Amino acid sequence: MHPQSVGRAPATSPHPRPGTARRSVLIRWTGAFLAACLVAGPAARAAELRPGAPESYTVRPADTLWSISGRFLRDPWRWREVWRANTDVSDPDLIYPGDVLRLTMVDGQPRIGVDRGGETVVGYRGGMRVVRLGPKVRSSLLKGAIPTIPIAYIAPFLTQPYVAQSDQIKRASYVVGFPDEHLVAGVGDSVYVRRIDTVKPDRFQILRPGEALRDPKTNETLGYLATFVASAALERTGDPAKMKVLRMEREVGVGDRVIPASQDEPLRNFFPRPAPRGLRPEILAVLNGVTQVGQFDVVIINAGTRERVESGHVFEVFQGGTKETDLVRQGGGDWDSWKEETPLSTSFWYGDNQEIRRWRHDGAVPPTVDVRPNRSTYIRPFERSGLLMVFRVFERVSFAIVLEAKRAMHVHDRIAPPPI
Repeated sequence: MHPQSVGRAPATSPHPRPGTARRSVLIRWTGAFLAACLVAGPAARAAELRPGAPESYTVRPADTLWSISGRFLRDPWRWREVWRANTDVSDPDLIYPGDVLRLTMVDGQPRIGVDRGGETVVGYRGGMRVVRLGPKVRSSLLKGAIPTIPIAYIAPFLTQPYVAQSDQIKRASYVVGFPDEHLVAGVGDSVYVRRIDTVKPDRFQILRPGEALRDPKTNETLGYLATFVASAALERTGDPAKMKVLRMEREVGVGDRVIPASQDEPLRNFFPRPAPRGLRPEILAVLNGVTQVGQFDVVIINAGTRERVESGHVFEVFQGGTKETDLVRQGGGDWDSWKEETPLSTSFWYGDNQEIRRWRHDGAVPPTVDVRPNRSTYIRPFERSGLLMVFRVFERVSFAIVLEAKRAMHVHDRIAPPPI
């Protein structure tokens, strides 16, 4: 069944109309979802409501599209299939704190829309409540529209840290010293940098190369995670050039690499959708230094633009596939049963974790037997443990935020696109 396109897509223009507020952090619900979604074929199943989904919900200031979707749907990323834009207002795809979302059924399929007016119950028809909506005037700034995901958790990672390829790190300029007899530099201090010949660009990032990110299967070097150290402005070109530290996360030291700062505004609004089918990446690392991964932690996965991964792609996280010990078959350590063993039992001679493979008749007296250990291990089945969404993509790796966590996750847990 094909997802139904409902509502109308907002018109785009290279020149915003006068008086229109900045919309980079807004949810353009249906139109943006449909324009950004890459669906490789028809959906295998329709969106399903979560058990106990409410008939209505009033949007709160701290809500996000993801949290609201989770109240109604089993799979929050299927919101585009059920959303009905309010065509009676100038911006039908925006949602604000105070808006009332109502769940209805259309041809047996759930639909959710915004009731921006009052209502009066006038009766029931076909088992469904019939209401009369009254007009309601509301004035709201566009910046009040709720975001897709909690941006605060990923804001520090939208422009930093940086994943560099090995040749980029080798060719990058680096801090070689300081005008004064300093060992490190901070905000307001100047630093010398090897060979900057042009006056543009004049804004730079100072990075500290970290350990290599390697593919767990092929051992391929996927890149180097460079930690953000500081931002700096060019004061003088040359070899060495001179820069002034404008902002810092940590002290600048000799050997820190220097690259031009990106002038692009980081993407801050995302449209969750399933990742391309067939991908089976893993969690490579956790960016905040913890060992167990939980909700809203930021992770690195071993898939990027090379694997057609884009910002907004959703993956499910799975645990399992590991070899575990079968303590029952392994035997041993049973203090109560040892007293019952006798020389007449096989376990007395060969142990509880052995079985007779065959008798050997080679003329020896008495006859001997070949024994082998029982299988004392098993493979743990895969179980779904969470859901993550990519928000920043490099060539061979990506950053993702954990949006759902059923249990603690770990580095090397497998991930896969959700079923559609």
